[in-house]
Amino acid sequence: QVRLVESGGGLVQPGGSLRLSCAASGFTLSQYVMNWYRQAPGKERERVATITTGGDTNYADFVKGRFTISRDNAKNTVYLQMNSLKPEDTAVYYCKAVFSGMALRNYWGQGTQVTVSL
Repeated sequence: QVRLVESGGGLVQPGGSLRLSCAASGFTLSQYVMNWYRQAPGKERERVATITTGGDTNYADFVKGRFTISRDNAKNTVYLQMNSLKPEDTAVYYCKAVFSGMALRNYWGQGTQVTVSL
């Protein structure tokens, strides 16, 4: 059974940090491009960061220099280190796995809430 389970969300003050984890099971993580997305209330879901199977990373402009995506294929886990958090980072954060081969296979996690507030 394919599963992506996010964890690490919570309430943090502006300027604080959180580290999100996305634990994968039921498929070979190393064959997938991994992404973090987020969705704030009343807004569309937006891509935050991507890490390829080779470890190359790409970030949305609004998190560049503050967030870092990483992966540990041996642990079947992807991480999102979030520093210098702002209230506008408040959202549900989701991880998404996209197969790097020819087949169209995408998987989503259930999300974890991040709230940045005093």
